[in-house]
Parts: sequence; C-alpha cells; structure tokens
Amino acid sequence: MASVNCNYSVTGTGPCIIFVHGIGASKSTWNSVIKHLESDFTCVSYDLRGHGDSPTGEFPYSLEDLVNDVEVIRRQLNIKKMHIVGHSLGGMIGPLYALNYPKQTLSVSLLSTAAFRTEDDKSKVNAVLKSMHEKGIERILGTLTNRWFTDDFIEQNSIAVESRLQQVLDTNPEVFLEVFRIYAETEMSPWLNLVTKPCLVLTGENDGGCSPRLNKLIAEELPNSELCILKDYKHSLLIEAPDQVAQQVYKFLLSKNPI
Repeated sequence: MASVNCNYSVTGTGPCIIFVHGIGASKSTWNSVIKHLESDFTCVSYDLRGHGDSPTGEFPYSLEDLVNDVEVIRRQLNIKKMHIVGHSLGGMIGPLYALNYPKQTLSVSLLSTAAFRTEDDKSKVNAVLKSMHEKGIERILGTLTNRWFTDDFIEQNSIAVESRLQQVLDTNPEVFLEVFRIYAETEMSPWLNLVTKPCLVLTGENDGGCSPRLNKLIAEELPNSELCILKDYKHSLLIEAPDQVAQQVYKFLLSKNPI
C-alpha cells in the first residue's frame, strides 16, 4: 500500500524528535509535552493517517503502513537521524520504525503501550473493539474516559476530558476502528529483542490496558531500555501528566545524547 503524506508541524531547534500520537487523537495532543522540549530539540508532531488534517489513505491499514508514513515525513524534512516518542498505538509504531530503519533512529520512547498480552488481556481489548462495532463508538466513550483518566482529573478538568473525547468523535469512525484493530492485534513480543536502540518504557501505575505488568516485560525484552512507572496515573498521560512525561523523556534523551 502507498504511504500517506501526513499533516505535520515543526517547532524548536536541536536534535530531532518525532512524536507519534495514539488512536483517535491528533498532533495537538503533544503540545503540552513539546513546550518543555522545544528549547533543546526540534519537535515534529503529526496527525496519523485519517486523523486531524491528514488524508485517510486506503483501507485496510497495517502497522507497517503507519511506520512508512513516519519515514515519508523524515524524508520530506531531510532528517538524518531522529528520536521517536510514541504514545499507545504510537508506542508500537516507534519500535517497529527503529527495527525497520535503524540507521535513521537514535532512540525510542514507548509510552503507555502494550505487548505480552495474556489471553485475558486480549479478550478484554477485543471486547472493547467488538462493542464499538456493535454499539457505535459514541456509546463506549464512558468506558474510554474511565480507562484514560483518573477520577480526580475527570472531576476537576472536565474541559480537557471533553476535548479529548471530541477528538475521538471527530475521527472518521472507519479510521478509528481500523487503527484500534491494529492496536488490538499487534503483538510486539516476537521482535522486541531485535530493537537495539536505547528505549524508554513508560506507563501509568493504574493504566489497565497498558499496565506496569506488561511494560516491565517490554523493558526486560528490549536489550537497551529504562523503565519508568508514573504513580497513580492511567492511560492519557499526555493530557493528565504532560510535565512529568516531558521531564522523563528529557532526562532519558539527555542521558543518551548530551546536548
């Protein structure tokens, strides 16, 4: 399948980071993280195919297609080497990019992602996908809200929560279900040990789908990794804890590539 020319933004100066968002989000999801990094890094954020202002492309999608979209951006911007920071589905795109394009990759940060799912883990994520197909995406927004945010954040930051949910509703339902399928079906465990670039593995303590249990296994499988668990948080770390995410990513990148 042909790659897609995705919509992207560039800010800052220094070594390049490309930020890869998750399902039903957009490049703006990274804004609060990027503001802490753009003084020392060139920050590239983009809309996944079918999200935000990026073209939809042709169905079906594959994880390889999403990886190739990243490579198109790298070539368009004439970036020689870059760090990749991916959240959720983006945390699957990043390491596969590093595996397929090792010469262009400096490091990978895998945020709130999953591998080594048990049969029970798989049944739960597939149940969500089935429910969306049968009932519609809007009907499961309450489930997503509780999976993504802590109770305190939901209570105190209703505008931010509603804004994130609106991103989901603004995404073409066919696109949303397609990328959710990729997220549900992808199992990185067979090839993670081949990703030799430095990796940061980070998730929230109370992230049910991308749990510390799974992320510990990811970190153990990667030959060159660091593990960080953010206390109390759930899945939407970029919205609920952008300062802490940026701090951990910044510290990791500087330890590998001092500026």
